[in-house]
Amino acid sequence: MAMLVKKPVKYFMVDAFTESAFKGNQAAVCFLEEDHERDDVWLQSMASEFDLPLTCFLIPIPGSEPPRFLLRWFTAVAEMDICGHATLASAHSIFSNSLVGSSDTVEFSTNSGILTAKRLSDCDSKRSFLIEMNFPVITTCEYSSKDVSIFSKALNGATIVDVRETKTDRLIFKPLIGAFKTTSTDQIIVVLSSWESVIEFQPRVDDIVKCPGKVMIVTAAAPQGSPFDFCSRLFAPKLGLNEDSVCGSAHCSLAHYWSLKMNKCDFVAFAASQRSGTLKVHYDKEKQRVLLTGKAVTVMKGSILV
Repeated sequence: MAMLVKKPVKYFMVDAFTESAFKGNQAAVCFLEEDHERDDVWLQSMASEFDLPLTCFLIPIPGSEPPRFLLRWFTAVAEMDICGHATLASAHSIFSNSLVGSSDTVEFSTNSGILTAKRLSDCDSKRSFLIEMNFPVITTCEYSSKDVSIFSKALNGATIVDVRETKTDRLIFKPLIGAFKTTSTDQIIVVLSSWESVIEFQPRVDDIVKCPGKVMIVTAAAPQGSPFDFCSRLFAPKLGLNEDSVCGSAHCSLAHYWSLKMNKCDFVAFAASQRSGTLKVHYDKEKQRVLLTGKAVTVMKGSILV
């Protein structure tokens, strides 16, 4: 009996929110066809095999205008509802390899709705280009507890000046019980006293795991005279990421928070991880959307044979 050979899956490894290789945040971008027949177990196993901050999978949706792809994101241990840097990596791979012809716009059908990415010219470079992504805003609210000692311990004693949280409503269905709505804390935003304190503190990952929320975003305003408006670092050990290098989706809530504090809607943000990265952020209050703009670099390409 002939052995069934699966069709190879093309992939690109991309550094996002940077114009230099080995900086920014890493993502593997895998292109599937409708006849690939890869189930969720395979997708998660492949993400674990790459063992990068994010691995994403795209399937083209025929007949759509602008061109549209189904997009899913996975860490090494879980599927994500939204991811900024892997979306940027996906758009970069599509535009760099002319996968949507002459179109400068691509849409992604995701667990967070339709996300749009646009290719923009870069006045400072003839060889690279910018990508602007349209994401939903994530609103912040006051932290429900006045006790912030758990966060101070997790951040190795750093001085905390504010704590905010984000809430998400989800519809859950369970057999015999039926559908019901639950509210979860997705993000905790911890604001420190200075830019230097964000960059210099040493996180205690075992204590971050004990904190509420799926992720912890640590941030501070930039000093006077800086080309940036604020910096941030993100920790998500519950999702398999002790520290994420540059988290684009975190800026959907950081834009909301800093807009209230600074009374402005346009920011230049710095991701203060070891690999570092930069983003331009625009908060559209009327439409309740956040535009994230950055660059990306392809560092590797190949084929998955299994």
